[in-house]
Amino acid sequence: MFGNISAQAQPQAGGGIDIMTILLFAMLGLFIFMMFRRNKKTQQQQAKLQSQFEPGVEVMTSFGLFGRIVSIDDAENKVVLELSPGHLATVHRQAVTKIVEPPVADEEPTAVPDDASSLTAQETDATPNAVVETPDEAGKRLNDEGKKDI
Repeated sequence: MFGNISAQAQPQAGGGIDIMTILLFAMLGLFIFMMFRRNKKTQQQQAKLQSQFEPGVEVMTSFGLFGRIVSIDDAENKVVLELSPGHLATVHRQAVTKIVEPPVADEEPTAVPDDASSLTAQETDATPNAVVETPDEAGKRLNDEGKKDI
């Protein structure tokens, strides 16, 4: 009886490729296809971005420096950036990863007051029924709140 069980548990010699092996190769092929497809899209985006490079364009590098392109050396793949007036940096062309768009000027800038007194005047105007108390009155009120009987 035990001889029959052990004979059934052993794999048969000369068998073909099972379904799990086929599925494994299919998944591997799909993974490789998706990897090549992603690399191709990234290269196309990088080529499109680099075609827009010209002197005077505001850019950002991969390590976070912002600057304006001064010159481009196609032979050595170098870009000279002006970080601030008079300060130049030379970086590899592929380090420039983003063109910085200027902010939209359609919105009206918000006015920032010079001191806090204008803020308190606006708050009291907005709430006409608000009770204005002096610092002494506020201190007394806060001290008395803790002494209430429960």
